[in-house]
Amino acid sequence: MSEIVISEDAMRMIAQFENLTGAGARDCVIDDKFDRILFVINPGEMGLAIGKKGASIKKASDAFGRKVEVVEYNPDKVQFIRNCFLPVHVMTVTFEEDEEENTEVAYIEVAESDRGLAIGKEGRNIIKAKKLAFRQFEIANVELKKEEEEEEDESEEEEL
Repeated sequence: MSEIVISEDAMRMIAQFENLTGAGARDCVIDDKFDRILFVINPGEMGLAIGKKGASIKKASDAFGRKVEVVEYNPDKVQFIRNCFLPVHVMTVTFEEDEEENTEVAYIEVAESDRGLAIGKEGRNIIKAKKLAFRQFEIANVELKKEEEEEEDESEEEEL
């Protein structure tokens, strides 16, 4: 695992977030496309980061003037990816190595009813997972698996 490079702005935001919430953050990603700041929180400190009835995260959002999203860090990359998609229940996480590019891709499987929530409006949730998985574990991509039934239907249609 390579070192995570944190900009000066991100360092200032981490310090301010920690002062506002009392929760320790180990990484910060400024996402201008969706006007939000993503914080990776130390394990076990999500309660502090969110606060009673969301008070801490609201205070941080107001202070930064943009939406604040938090993900709990886990040294296990499977659990970390699951945490990126909360509250969606991720059924499975599998990895494949791309030998040519020497990269790793994560494939996640969620219930059909949760696919929209896992992707998010304009893809914001899957993009968050991709950015954070790359920064924390050098996982090149995170993709949603297609339902096996859909794949079977598609292959039957191709035969016709």
